[in-house]
Amino acid sequence: MSQTLVVVDDLEDWAPFYPSEQVMSFEAYLDSGQVQAVGRTRVINLCNSYRYLSDGYYCSLLAEARGHHVIPSLQVLNDLGKRALYELQLGEIAASLERSFAAHAPSEQLLVRSYFGTTPEPVYRDLVRRLFELFPCPVLEIRLSHRGRWKIVSLNAVSPSRLDDEAQTEFADALDRFSRQIWRGARKRRRYRYEMAMLVDPEEALPPSNRGALKSFIRAGRAVGIDVQLITRRDYPRLPEFDALFIRETTAIDHHTYRFARKAEAEGMVVIDDPESILRCTNKVYLADLFRVQNVQAPRTRLLHRGSAERVDRLEKALGYPMVIKIPDGSFSRGIVKVHDRKELQSSLKQLFRKSALLLAQEFFYTDFDWRIGILNNRPLYACRYYMVKNHWQIYRHGKQRVASGDFDTLPTFEVPREVLQSAQAATRPIGCGLYGVDVKERDGMGYVVEVNDNPNMDRGIEDRYLGDELYRLVMAEFLRRIEAVKA
Repeated sequence: MSQTLVVVDDLEDWAPFYPSEQVMSFEAYLDSGQVQAVGRTRVINLCNSYRYLSDGYYCSLLAEARGHHVIPSLQVLNDLGKRALYELQLGEIAASLERSFAAHAPSEQLLVRSYFGTTPEPVYRDLVRRLFELFPCPVLEIRLSHRGRWKIVSLNAVSPSRLDDEAQTEFADALDRFSRQIWRGARKRRRYRYEMAMLVDPEEALPPSNRGALKSFIRAGRAVGIDVQLITRRDYPRLPEFDALFIRETTAIDHHTYRFARKAEAEGMVVIDDPESILRCTNKVYLADLFRVQNVQAPRTRLLHRGSAERVDRLEKALGYPMVIKIPDGSFSRGIVKVHDRKELQSSLKQLFRKSALLLAQEFFYTDFDWRIGILNNRPLYACRYYMVKNHWQIYRHGKQRVASGDFDTLPTFEVPREVLQSAQAATRPIGCGLYGVDVKERDGMGYVVEVNDNPNMDRGIEDRYLGDELYRLVMAEFLRRIEAVKA
């Protein structure tokens, strides 16, 4: 049995269309208790905005965290948000573009609108079908211009609320047809060659690997037959030269690291961090809901939506003080505030809601250290204890002039409490099979997962303190295994 849910910002947005029990507001979808578990769930996200950290963005993010099949997906939203990302894939439809406009008189600019990969204009149907295969989206506006030849100059996902009456009718008909179809995933491409690009930023203050580790990765790669070369963001055009990409620069969605990962995947390369892992791990909202759905042991967490002031009372009862408020995409202890009373809570919410439509509130869970469990291909790779900064409640303390960090020690994974390892593996299993660093707090013999990092630290003299060069060899051996698996 399956169900299809249509999510809008406000139920009044659905007024021009036929009433339906399938339609729900984003606020209702956010409250997971109103989503009945009836097997396969498909979500059609029709929120008014798909911008990064908007309600529409979070609708797709939470749908993926809950195992729902959503359109548009988070990957599509991020692709369409950056011209550099979607242009990578437009070369595949050049022939369709030429066929669609072969008999069309040149004009300054054209606007074509796609409704679930269909259009009422027959001449454009092949074009919008191909674009829908690349960027599945309810409504896609395609702007074209003729400069010697026809070229797509922009792609934009738009809300049905922006359509006029005639276009809304066309959209409603397309939605009715589409909701009865079986969704298909994109085809996978083959991968080739045995050379690796390792993306770094020589100027980064807190890189995921120090120079000693980078040299160790290079030696380990060459020892197993992979030529590893350091590249920077300026080497973007060179990516097709390589067989694999290993990102050793702090990742983010609105950042060139994500564009590198997307292009590497589009070119058929083996890539760590893969784009899906970046999307999932760089947002704590996704992780919090994923942990809840997958029953991963974690500190008590609540999602906060901008404008829901009545939730403050419920929040105080659920978590008590002190509590921690987090922005979804903070890193290295940034964007995290500890509050001790209602006044601090309201002040922090006001400030942080300027950055994101959703925030996280989490019970304050002090421990002397956090476990960091390195996971590769769903198996524990290394284990560290990161201690809090002296007289501080976090591993990092950011000052005006410098960043202080606590001490550490490194242990063999067989000395880590079994419950900690099990929690770390349970957290990464639904995310993927890449390289992750799982932060776990241990209390009363239980492991509580705080977050999963897609780009974990692997520094010479720290994470390799126990395994030494074997740590780097294991990573490169996994790259080699993946390359050979897809080459066979």
